[in-house]
Amino acid sequence: MQAVGLIEVYGLVAAFVAADAACKKANVTIESFDNNKPLNAEALPVPLIIVVKLRGDLENVKIAVDAAVDAANKISGVVSTDIIAKPEEDTEKLLKLNCLK
Repeated sequence: MQAVGLIEVYGLVAAFVAADAACKKANVTIESFDNNKPLNAEALPVPLIIVVKLRGDLENVKIAVDAAVDAANKISGVVSTDIIAKPEEDTEKLLKLNCLK
């Protein structure tokens, strides 16, 4: 099972830049983008939060997430990140959900 990296950023442009940087820096693939418009959207720097989901072996995912964070911070900023080394089966099902079609 592959590790998954999650990078939550402000805005779609930052998500594309983060994903591009991650894939250039490490051997990972983009699993999906997902979006979230929180209740306090008007108070945020950018009212749309995008999650970039990356897959690969654990070491590459760590490198990719670091590269994505550096890149997104140059655009609009990062909300949060996490790495799941070995997602459980039920977590895998939830990771496949996304709001962007």
